[in-house]
Amino acid sequence: MGRLFCLLSAAGFGAMAVFGKLAYDAGVSVDALLLVRFGLAGGVLIVIALARGALRRLPRRAVLAGLGMGVFGYAAQAGLYFSALARIDASMVALILYLYPVLVMVGAIALGRERASRRRMWALGIALAGIALVLSGAMSGRFDWPGALLALGAALTYTGYILVGDRVTADVPPLALTALVCVGAFGTFLVFGSLRGGTDLGFAPAGWLWLAALALVSTVGAILLFFAGMARVGPSVASILSILEPVVTVAAAAAVFGETLSVTQWLGGSLVLAAVLVVQWPRRQSLSGLSPVSAETAADLRV
Repeated sequence: MGRLFCLLSAAGFGAMAVFGKLAYDAGVSVDALLLVRFGLAGGVLIVIALARGALRRLPRRAVLAGLGMGVFGYAAQAGLYFSALARIDASMVALILYLYPVLVMVGAIALGRERASRRRMWALGIALAGIALVLSGAMSGRFDWPGALLALGAALTYTGYILVGDRVTADVPPLALTALVCVGAFGTFLVFGSLRGGTDLGFAPAGWLWLAALALVSTVGAILLFFAGMARVGPSVASILSILEPVVTVAAAAAVFGETLSVTQWLGGSLVLAAVLVVQWPRRQSLSGLSPVSAETAADLRV
């Protein structure tokens, strides 16, 4: 059952880009999407966390750390991701973003939290070759470089978010951390919208449907399923099964929007996922530093 929960979680996260694109088609702006997503998801997660006692006796430092991760780290990452999604295909955004496990590995080695190994260097080389093929395949037609750079910025920001979170929120329960991060991100977008004269919520009714799906299915539901799955199968297996996420995005984008990848891009995407699999495959001997549990806890929001 744990594996099924992890796969359903990956499917929920993978559908997020499609829900976002459909919301854009209904007239929802990037600012409105981010405000409503984190407001709705944060409110629901706070209620669930309170009901389960996850926030009980949480030290003030832990609360501030969780909120800070949302205000500064996760808000920036989500803003970059959904800005990229407004410019380029969902499948492209998903494949570029999914560089982050390899980037986390590189960051952990650079910070001395993990040791370099032949397997890790192979993973890095495979990932770089893969993303080069993904981008080169796209350049055969009209290519939006700003959109691709926004997606890459999201992957880099997410890497920093995970590496920082591994240290400053390691002792915060996962559900409490997720709720606090969402509330912190909501605060950022609420202030940002106010400074710009308010966020326009006057879009078509269908937009609210897709925003609700994005917040409840691809955020709250996907997160809770991931936690339930990880509790049953462990973080290593859960992280491997999560590789389904970009596959779902590519398949759903093809079905809903008719997005297609060239043969070169398919090859590049396969190499990126292969590199992620190499990085996340369980090792017999655990290395000091970045632990699988803390890495997955910090990364439970995905985007």
